[in-house]
Amino acid sequence: MTFRENIATPLVQTLHTHGERKAFCIDGIYYTYRELTDATAKIRQAVRRLSQNIVALEAHDDLYTYASILALWLEGKCYVPLHPHQPLERCLDILSQLGTDVVLDSGTATRYTRQQVVMTTALPAAEQVDDTPVAADDADYAYILFTSGSTGRPKGVPVMRGNVAAFVDAFRAMGCRLNADDRCLQMFDLTFDLSVQSFLLPLLHGCCIYTIGHDRIKYQAAFDLLDAHAITFALLVPSVIHYLRPYMEEIELPELRYSLFCGEALSADDTEQWSRSVPNARIINVYGPTENTIYCTAYDFRRDGKNKEKNGILCIGRDMKGTKSIVVDEQEHVVCAGEKGELCLSGRQLFPGYWHDEAKNSEAFFTVDGTRYYRTGDICSKDADGDLLYYGRKDSQIKIGGYRIELSEIECVARKFYQETRAVVALPLPDESGEARIHLVVEGEAAVQSDELQAFMRRFLPVYMLPAEIHRLDTFPQNMNNKTDRRRIAELIGG
Repeated sequence: MTFRENIATPLVQTLHTHGERKAFCIDGIYYTYRELTDATAKIRQAVRRLSQNIVALEAHDDLYTYASILALWLEGKCYVPLHPHQPLERCLDILSQLGTDVVLDSGTATRYTRQQVVMTTALPAAEQVDDTPVAADDADYAYILFTSGSTGRPKGVPVMRGNVAAFVDAFRAMGCRLNADDRCLQMFDLTFDLSVQSFLLPLLHGCCIYTIGHDRIKYQAAFDLLDAHAITFALLVPSVIHYLRPYMEEIELPELRYSLFCGEALSADDTEQWSRSVPNARIINVYGPTENTIYCTAYDFRRDGKNKEKNGILCIGRDMKGTKSIVVDEQEHVVCAGEKGELCLSGRQLFPGYWHDEAKNSEAFFTVDGTRYYRTGDICSKDADGDLLYYGRKDSQIKIGGYRIELSEIECVARKFYQETRAVVALPLPDESGEARIHLVVEGEAAVQSDELQAFMRRFLPVYMLPAEIHRLDTFPQNMNNKTDRRRIAELIGG
């Protein structure tokens, strides 16, 4: 189905059907679908006059920001979220790359002084207009996200309307059934692609969405909302339940029907503990890079304990509808079942390529039997059932003394020593001679017990895989997407 059939038309129908029902709870304040409809209509009236199809959006956590996304989509345009807490220079660089100077801003003031800014909350009420979605091609862009680039300049990931429609179709094929009585969590900044799932799917079903603002501690705020509002559908990053683990015996969330995880490796042990706190939830580990539109593989956690895992990391499952995955070796040959290689993706959710970066695109894509595949950079194996087991990032594979080492294997053994109660990160850092050495970083206020840890690891790992140094940090820093920030950890320990 097309974006118009799968998303635009159903959104208009939802806005009309659920007028007095609650659409959002933002910072403790409820907003109805009628209020969302009115805000969307105001903004549609304004953006309809714009000649540009690509429009930037200062991504505040408020009703008018979400209404701006709907307005742009219904007018056949594309939104580009700019994080209000990121440096202005970075946001201006994004605007420069896009060649646009139009910014929608729902704040009381704007930091964009040289751009064409539409202050959305100051717009007049909409005149009586036809709210039919504007006809647009599925090859047109729905949104463009900018992620960290290896050159130090953010790289653009444009996602087409057809990609988003394919994701919605694939989600429905998973068998998750939302209805207007569901209460849904939206914990992600709008610059992170998981936010699209967290607001779009609930809006298509008339649900109420509970958001978490930029200034909140995400894992604590996520639990507070899950508990206080009896949330029934939640997509979380795995670090949330890891940080909640000390309190897991006290947590009871019987209303949660769907508990999805994405964004980083999911600990099988953390999931087992979490399953006891959410006795009525279907727990699903989903996977996918931004480049393949939100997520594209899924694995249902089994409560009988017969789960597939590798190095303590829960299986990431099988291809969702419309996605095809292969695992290849360094010569781009598909490997046999059970063999490790790089996971590569193709299908209806695959983005067209990085924004104006042919060099990057030539590295990222290759063709097998006429089908275009994207290299994810993730090391996986596929078993005989078609399930994918995740080992870690390709750049987490290092060589020391000629030996190939998986950093995730070192982390797995260290977590076992702490009985899965502490987070650990293994980092390859150069010594004075430039040779890589393994540094293990342990999170938590308690002593790391270095001697005992080293003795334990010697029982399971060869000498060349043992850490040269062990460090401790009270709390691991997180990046803007609530993932463990390995680069910052390396800086903190002097790497």
